[in-house]
Amino acid sequence: MGAVKFANIKFKALEKNTLLDGKPELKIVVTANSEIIVKANEDAKLNKILNENFTTFDGRIPHVLAKISNKTEEISKISGSDFIYDCCKRARQEGERIFLLGCSEDINRDAVLKIREQYGIQVEGFSPVKADYPFPDLHNKKILGKIKLFKPDYLFVGFGAPKQEYWMEEHKEFLQNLGVKVVVGSGGTFDFVAGAVKRAPKLIQKIGLEGIWRFLMEPKWFRFKRILVSFKIFYYWLSSKK
Repeated sequence: MGAVKFANIKFKALEKNTLLDGKPELKIVVTANSEIIVKANEDAKLNKILNENFTTFDGRIPHVLAKISNKTEEISKISGSDFIYDCCKRARQEGERIFLLGCSEDINRDAVLKIREQYGIQVEGFSPVKADYPFPDLHNKKILGKIKLFKPDYLFVGFGAPKQEYWMEEHKEFLQNLGVKVVVGSGGTFDFVAGAVKRAPKLIQKIGLEGIWRFLMEPKWFRFKRILVSFKIFYYWLSSKK
C-alpha cells in the first residue's frame, strides 16, 4: 500500500482499491480538501486522526500540489461525492448495506430514496437533531442504536468537518465490532446525492474552483470564510517541504 506525505499529513488512500479491498477490518476514511488539511495543521487531535487513518485527496488543488511534489506514486483524487457511488456499486455487487448519517431530515431522506431507486440496494439513514460535539449521551445512544439495528457495511457520516472525524474516531471500536467495513466523513455529499445542490460543472471541478462555485450558488459568509481559510494550503505545503 502506497502512501505520500503532504502538508504534514500522511495520505494512505491513494487509490479506491485500497478502500474497497473487501477486508473485514474497519477503514476510517477522511476525504481531505484544502480546508480540512489546513485545520489538521492547526488542530493536533484532527492531525492525529488524518495521519492514523485512510486520508484521501479530495480537493483539486491539494491533489495537483501533491502530484507536483511526488513523482513516484500514482495519486487519485477521491472525493466523498464520487466515492459514495463507488460504494453503492460495490454494495449492489456484493449484497451489502449502506447507511447515511447526518444532514437535515429531508435531504437525508431524499438521498436514501435516490440511492435505493438507482441501485436497488439496502440503504437507510438517520438525521439526528443538531448538537455540539461531543454529543450528549442520550443523543449519541440514539445514533448508535440506529446504526446497530441496521448493521451497515458502509457508513457515511455527514456532520461536517471536523465534527464527523472526531465522531468516527471516537466510535472506531463500536463500528469495528458491528462489522462496518468503511466509514466515511462525507461533509456535503448528501446534498449532491439528494439533488438539493447542483454540483459544479466538470470543468470547474477540474480547475479546482468547486468551492467558489458553491459560494456563488449559496453566497453565505461561512462559505466565503472557508475559501479564505483554504488558501493557507499553499503555506503548509511550502513549509512542509523545507
